[in-house]
Amino acid sequence: MHVLIAPDCFTGTLTAGQAAAAMAEGWLRTAPHDTVEVVPLSDGGPGFVDVLSQSLAGQVHGVVVSDPLGRPVPATVLIAGATAYLESAQAAGLHLLAPIDRDPTRTTTFGVGELVQAALDLGVRQVVVGLGGSGTNDAGAGLLAALGVGTRERLGVGGLALAGVTVQDLSGLADARERLCRTDVLIASDVDSPLLGLKGASAVFAEQKGASPEQAQALENALSHFASVIARVSPPATDLLTGAPRRPEREPGAGAAGGLGYALHLLGGHRVAGIEAVLEAVGFADRLARADLVLTGEGALDWQSLHGKVVVGVATAAAHRGVPVIAAPGRSELGRRDAMAAGLSGVYPVVDRPAELELSLADPAGTLAARVARVARTWSPRRD
Repeated sequence: MHVLIAPDCFTGTLTAGQAAAAMAEGWLRTAPHDTVEVVPLSDGGPGFVDVLSQSLAGQVHGVVVSDPLGRPVPATVLIAGATAYLESAQAAGLHLLAPIDRDPTRTTTFGVGELVQAALDLGVRQVVVGLGGSGTNDAGAGLLAALGVGTRERLGVGGLALAGVTVQDLSGLADARERLCRTDVLIASDVDSPLLGLKGASAVFAEQKGASPEQAQALENALSHFASVIARVSPPATDLLTGAPRRPEREPGAGAAGGLGYALHLLGGHRVAGIEAVLEAVGFADRLARADLVLTGEGALDWQSLHGKVVVGVATAAAHRGVPVIAAPGRSELGRRDAMAAGLSGVYPVVDRPAELELSLADPAGTLAARVARVARTWSPRRD
């Protein structure tokens, strides 16, 4: 039996590579006769560049950029051919902030702009920016400042400051767009939400990043003002099919990473599902062609998993090949019907009961391997 092991990271405990190694060890503990192929995955969030660097014949360039509070932090740019792969979480990730520092009213994406500029300086023709796991909510204004749209003092000090932005603060937007017009910018995100509204960046995600309900509303107002000023500086283009204006704040993925997707749309970028970009880059279709079973997983399998995350992306891809997919997440909040509708033939969480949580956190790799070893007894053909 050929088993393809393709998990995402287990946020806060295991990288995708560590999770894949633990799953492989557990499976082979029970079924040493099986062939196990490991391919760690990402949906654009933390681990995006690391996952791709393991599968692509590219070169990793180290750089130093600003974190969400302006402090220096190491980051990487993966160059494969004429394409650069960047991970926004390396510069704007929530994991870079201590709990006491998590305040999306003042965190900035300036460092992500520095990452993009580093890629452009390397002479690439395409830039793929993985979005996810951010601790920011500034509509990508910091990124724009780093690329010369305005000053860091006006655009790179957090989302709340955008309430006071003027047309003069965005005087460099046309020049920035001109500089990027010959570069294909792909926005690889697991979120397809717009910038504003009940499904937008502030309403859905700001509180997860440390904002109070009142701050989330203030951020919504600030980002709305920012978008209205942008529209005056750069009136939206007309959709050739409908004749209606194409407003970048309404584009799918504009609300990703606290609105970072919006800024990238402004610069001519277009969105692709993060997991689909990764699956294509690692040659997942070819790997599926030789697989009898796929084992995947992530930290928490919940309603968000159904919208662009790794597990469902893997299940969708495998369905086209008729390969069954099972999942071993850290925990699961999905019912049997939802799991089956997502294309999963089985879900086997590491933590089934609250009493198991402490053990799992103490030894995440060991408990994941043990769970997968038990799963293999069900799914691997026995040999006498």
